[in-house]
Amino acid sequence: MTHPGAVATDAFGRRFSYLRLSVTEVCNFRCTYCLPDGYRKTGSMDFLAADEIERLVRAFTGLGIRKVRLTGGEPTVRKDLTQLIARISATPGVEKVALTTNGWNLPRRIDEWVGAGLTNLNVSIDSLDREAFHRITGHDRLADVLAGLECALALPLKTVKVNAVLLRDGLEEDFSSWTEFVRERPVSVRFIELMRTGDNKTFFEAQHVSGRILRQWLEDNGWTAKARGEDDGPATEFTHPGYAGRIGLIAPYGPGFCDGCNRLRVTARGQLRLCLFGQGGRDLRDLLGSDDSTQVLKSRIVEALTFKPAAHNLHTANPGDIRNLAQTGG
Repeated sequence: MTHPGAVATDAFGRRFSYLRLSVTEVCNFRCTYCLPDGYRKTGSMDFLAADEIERLVRAFTGLGIRKVRLTGGEPTVRKDLTQLIARISATPGVEKVALTTNGWNLPRRIDEWVGAGLTNLNVSIDSLDREAFHRITGHDRLADVLAGLECALALPLKTVKVNAVLLRDGLEEDFSSWTEFVRERPVSVRFIELMRTGDNKTFFEAQHVSGRILRQWLEDNGWTAKARGEDDGPATEFTHPGYAGRIGLIAPYGPGFCDGCNRLRVTARGQLRLCLFGQGGRDLRDLLGSDDSTQVLKSRIVEALTFKPAAHNLHTANPGDIRNLAQTGG
């Protein structure tokens, strides 16, 4: 059994305050770097139910988790998403409830999500060019997504961020359209280095570029890196005195990327992933059937963390057993 004051730590002394919880593997976009052929059902759709998610979050908060991010697939395809947000927000110990979404449902639903307790929002927008957005995602929905983002900016959210995958095709122009985008908007736009997965080898080899390109461009144009907060994700964010927003870089191929890891991941089927790009994980679902299993569940999580690796093996072209990012929520 765990000690009442136990916290989520691993063998390398890293403490975990941030849980990324996938609530579905389904996605309605066909992004070139993730699901170019669209989502294809690979098994039963028995994703974690609301009661199971509530028990899971309660156990993690008992181990020091303070921030919970709902991911997918695309989490907004779940009809009970508002209920999930409300339940997690009401869990003692939870200070932030975040959502990562492709934005397709933002204009219609963001008000009710914030009303239910959503505090932080990330929207995936891989290009500000309509044709490029359509080509990357398979949907001509850029105007709708941007409209939803503007709705979100008018609401009392702690942070609104934009995620964009850094692709070689996108380097035909410099990053000035994005810096102009954040000139008057208090938004953080974070570029994510394309990561190798089991399904995207050919695409990765054609499209991967180092985050050093963005870093150098920002530094050359007067942007300065700022320190990370305790429960921030892995982005290095850059600020400029003339801009309301920030530009960020998530560079998993950079040195020391895993040293400050502060996040744990649970899949939509209840498996604790010890590393996004690792092999397998530890099943938790068999302990989510009743409230009586909380202490045993916490003990299993603490024991599993002793096997968390020091770092991923992406540098050796080994993505573990992850087929695509929709599989575990990225």
